[in-house]
Amino acid sequence: MSVPYRICLIDDDAAARTALERVFAAEGHEVVSYPDGQHGLAAALEEDFDCVLTDLRMPGVSGMELIDRLRDELPNLPVVLMTAHGTTETAIEATRRGAFDYILKPFEMEELLAVVTPAAAAGRRGREKVGLGGEEKRELALVGQSRAMQAVYKEIGRVAEKPVSVLILGETGTGKELVARALWQHGDRKDKALVTVNCAAIPSNLLESELFGHERGAFTGAEARRIGRFEQAHRGTLFLDEIGDLSLETQAKLLRVLQERVISRVGGREMIPVDVRVFAATHRDLPALVAGGKFREDLWYRLNVIVIRLPPLRERREDIPELVSYFIARHGPELGGVASVQPAAVKFLSAQPWPGNVRQLENVMKRMLLLAHGYAITEELVRAALIQGPSAGATTDAAGRTLAALCEEALAAARRDPGVSAVTSMLSAVERELLTQAQATTSGNITQMAQILGWSRLTVREKLKLHGLRPEPSGA
Repeated sequence: MSVPYRICLIDDDAAARTALERVFAAEGHEVVSYPDGQHGLAAALEEDFDCVLTDLRMPGVSGMELIDRLRDELPNLPVVLMTAHGTTETAIEATRRGAFDYILKPFEMEELLAVVTPAAAAGRRGREKVGLGGEEKRELALVGQSRAMQAVYKEIGRVAEKPVSVLILGETGTGKELVARALWQHGDRKDKALVTVNCAAIPSNLLESELFGHERGAFTGAEARRIGRFEQAHRGTLFLDEIGDLSLETQAKLLRVLQERVISRVGGREMIPVDVRVFAATHRDLPALVAGGKFREDLWYRLNVIVIRLPPLRERREDIPELVSYFIARHGPELGGVASVQPAAVKFLSAQPWPGNVRQLENVMKRMLLLAHGYAITEELVRAALIQGPSAGATTDAAGRTLAALCEEALAAARRDPGVSAVTSMLSAVERELLTQAQATTSGNITQMAQILGWSRLTVREKLKLHGLRPEPSGA
């Protein structure tokens, strides 16, 4: 089952609407359909939808007019066009004017889902507002009043309206996308689209097409022209998450776009001007990648003008109590609610290493809310939630113990048995805990674990087997 989205479907063909309603309902999505552009537009302007799927040619308000209205009034509501082969050029023009994507009729339902799903996901992100500081709200927020976070807020305020690119640095799970969204919401392009691309989640051989688009026939499977994310973000903002994962070839093309403000689709010759403000983020050490020849030095200098560094959670532990309260308020209503959280539980949470940072804390809080069943969160419940992560059922060799304690135990074991190596025991314990925490941080996704651990997927699987940690099915 995919993530459920709310989709506005507009088509004057009753049979087509019925068929599409069945397909989206089978995927768990909520679909509200309309027989014409006038009623569909009115609903899209009044209700909350993640995506609009519309036919292009309709009586009354056409798909083109609908795009113009929504682009002006709801720039972050993605519109996907359905059109016949004979109107391809019209669809391209509509996409230039703000459509998220288009699909040619006739199409397979799997193909339609592959277009609509990322559009709806982008729409969902666009509807989430980001607050700054410790506001008592259930909206998406950057939370914390520590000195480190105050410095981040000040930097956001200082550069939000400046016409410059911004590089956001921080470990996985620190909230880099929230900073990008806050920069956009407080900037002078907040009335235009914010388009997000996770460079690490897209195979390198497809990323260039995703960013710059492609022409029909550019490669095997390119059956139609596709508009890339740069064109989709024209006059708006593009957020490139995990930019450190770009290939050197794609880095070179990105550098050209940043310098010349033009793109060329894969397989095409046309030079297309784009007016896009770029935010980039990575958890990687870019200077080290530059030194190792894995990241272009000229691109690094181009990006390293305005830099916002997000501190890891271990460096702002004073924010953990506020984060705990925030996650209870945000997720409690849907997960059962909690009357209170005991001070001992907060103290225990504040003492944890949190290698997955705020994202890991949020996941643990969700587990605690489910375990609490509406009652107070205790220290015992926290321990249970920490154990019942992706590695549930396995003993935690390093969790909850200090580095000094682990060293002491390893040395004691070596003294008792001359055949035991303290270094080997210590490294094994740390390796197992890294795997355990990586599973928790990535929800068991093998590809993401390999990226953050610096291993191949095969090595991750072998290490999990060695330490008796079962890979999650979703991470296969």
